[in-house]
Amino acid sequence: MEIPSPEENLRRMAAGELYYAFTPELVAARKRCSRACARFNNAHEPTRRKQVELWRDSSQHCNLHIGSHEALELTPASTHPSITANTTPLPPPQQTEALDDALLEDDPWIEAPIHIDYGTNVHIGPGVFINFNCTILDTCAVTIGARTLIGPNVSLYSGTHPLDPALRNGTKGPELGKEVVIGEDCWIGGNVLVLPGVRLGRGCVVGAGSVVTKSVGDFSVVVGNPAKVVRKMETSMDPAQRQRPELERISAAGSGNVDAEIPAWGGSGELSVPTANASTMQSRTVSFTEGGQDAYRGAEQDMAAEADRVGDGSSEKSPRRKLPWTHCGSPGP
Repeated sequence: MEIPSPEENLRRMAAGELYYAFTPELVAARKRCSRACARFNNAHEPTRRKQVELWRDSSQHCNLHIGSHEALELTPASTHPSITANTTPLPPPQQTEALDDALLEDDPWIEAPIHIDYGTNVHIGPGVFINFNCTILDTCAVTIGARTLIGPNVSLYSGTHPLDPALRNGTKGPELGKEVVIGEDCWIGGNVLVLPGVRLGRGCVVGAGSVVTKSVGDFSVVVGNPAKVVRKMETSMDPAQRQRPELERISAAGSGNVDAEIPAWGGSGELSVPTANASTMQSRTVSFTEGGQDAYRGAEQDMAAEADRVGDGSSEKSPRRKLPWTHCGSPGP
């Protein structure tokens, strides 16, 4: 496979096609980012402004430019380059450090050390927190949505290699990548690996130590290696849940019967009712599906009637307590 021109090589890299990583231009770009990371990681007790400045220095930057009619341009690296080469100007300093911190509160909070390949392909929203020892391989774009929290030792990989060793060919062969997207309001636990091409939907939670190999929908909780969805969370942020009642309150026929709250989407749970003297409890696990809540109501009424028959032999019934539905299972789709 012939090495393409610098312009075409960079276009292929951004597009997730086979490209060559050890060309002079891309080696220089990685060295620039390495110096920037070293400066960021070795800063001694930096102020918030200094930390933000090191992350996105506005006056001195190095970037890779590409367009349909543009030649590849590698701006000479400064002696103190930023990591992401963000050219957005910082606001003027405030009178006190506290006021300055408040002014910059929406900028990402990054704990050193951090390790990144290029930096220029990393896009981070406001209010993001990244804990110690994060590694980002940004062959293709790596996007982290607003207000996402990332634990220590997390790795986000957008770069990969051909499976065929003849094509892979060490440092002389081509590489490729796939974009990684972390949605807004996610929480990624420590020691998580996110592999190329993965998209985490909004509000996802990834359990510590998980390896995420496939994309995940909004408001999912995933754990394991490979990570699998273990539940969908209940949240007012989910438009689909706002469009339908999150909980359906029902009352069994007749006064004094148990009130229960049933998740509208189905699932399973344990219903408990008191016996006649209210001193002991009975419980039964009830499974139901969306649209099949009549079966649950029947089970509830059966248990209420059974509770009336059991007890300690007293002829007087104690007032029936209203007990909440305890949702012990995972919600359905």
